[in-house]
Amino acid sequence: MNVIDRNIGKPSTSANITQRAEALSARLRAVGERAFPPTAQKSLRSFTSGEVAEIVGVSDGYLRQLSIDGLGPTPDLGNSGRRSYTLEQINELRRYLATARPKEAARFFPQRRSGEKLQVITVANFKGGSAKTTTSVYLAQGLALQGYRVLAIDLDPQASLSAMFGYQPEFDVAENTTLYGAIRYDEERVLMKDVVRPTYFTGISIVPGNLELMEFEHQTPRFMLQNRGKAEDLFFRRVAGAIAQVEDDFDVVVVDCPPQLGFLTMGALNAATGMIVTVHPQMVDVASMSQFLLMTSDLVSVIEEAGGRLDYDFLRFLVTRHDPRDVPEQEIVGLMRDVFGADVMSATAWKSTAIANAGLTKQSLYELTRGAVGRSTYDRAMESINAVNEEVVGLLNQVWQR
Repeated sequence: MNVIDRNIGKPSTSANITQRAEALSARLRAVGERAFPPTAQKSLRSFTSGEVAEIVGVSDGYLRQLSIDGLGPTPDLGNSGRRSYTLEQINELRRYLATARPKEAARFFPQRRSGEKLQVITVANFKGGSAKTTTSVYLAQGLALQGYRVLAIDLDPQASLSAMFGYQPEFDVAENTTLYGAIRYDEERVLMKDVVRPTYFTGISIVPGNLELMEFEHQTPRFMLQNRGKAEDLFFRRVAGAIAQVEDDFDVVVVDCPPQLGFLTMGALNAATGMIVTVHPQMVDVASMSQFLLMTSDLVSVIEEAGGRLDYDFLRFLVTRHDPRDVPEQEIVGLMRDVFGADVMSATAWKSTAIANAGLTKQSLYELTRGAVGRSTYDRAMESINAVNEEVVGLLNQVWQR
């Protein structure tokens, strides 16, 4: 009796997966091109004078008088006479106000000064769905709106942060243009400045990510076996070394870590001056965070024993995707505050359909107007986002002793 091989002519599992990945990638690119044609570039909207007054911290009437007097940047006048400013003009306004009102210069133009060290903030947790990327996006954009020079680094091979800033990882991020290009072990390593790219959001530059980042996880064990005892080549120093090459160009670096405690994350932890651990207030997520902290502690011990030094200016826990009306969630937040005290940020990032809906088109609420998602929904979400960012700015000011 002949046995029929039912697998003859059937594609292999790897080919099957590849076929589906390529089909999905092509469809996503088609969707993206409908929203943003290949010849188009993502751009940031202008801001109304009322929004600018709130962002800068002056009254709308004061801005109107500056415009009438011809002082500061010249806003665009709409058909109804309403004034609007680009983010470039907002920064120009900040520079003008810092000069015109020198006693308040630090408030209007908060970029770090001589003697103030670069702040590198890692956003981490190995639990997926804890809103690391969302937190990184809104933190980077919120800081840029306040006048800081921000470098966003995407360390997640899935590269969601890159996509939010207009860089589709499969198509727009070529070989050797992620952070891996600046920290790799061979002769193809490039300078950090060669992998830093501008974004449409004035004040933010990005080091994008894609699957190439996994090469660091694969190559590091091999390199460690071949180069034992060379302290200058220790893997956990490489991220910090790359950042140091461009530190004069930025005030704050925001690092979106992958959801795992691999070599890239360990390098980011060693480079950091501050750490934000995002946690969804569900018991399974809090239990997962407990394991994350235990594993992080073990890894930090290994780094310190090898000569590294983790001396954070702050470590904070941020409650994300929080529904303040949910009683069980409130109990978990209370538990966290009992255990961690002041290390749990006072502000929480609320769960919001506005944030989720904006993300569907790879946008943030900073890029949308109130009318795009509903005024009340927009205002509630922005209240939460701005409260988180203001608390981080407070931490920066403490470090810089302002």
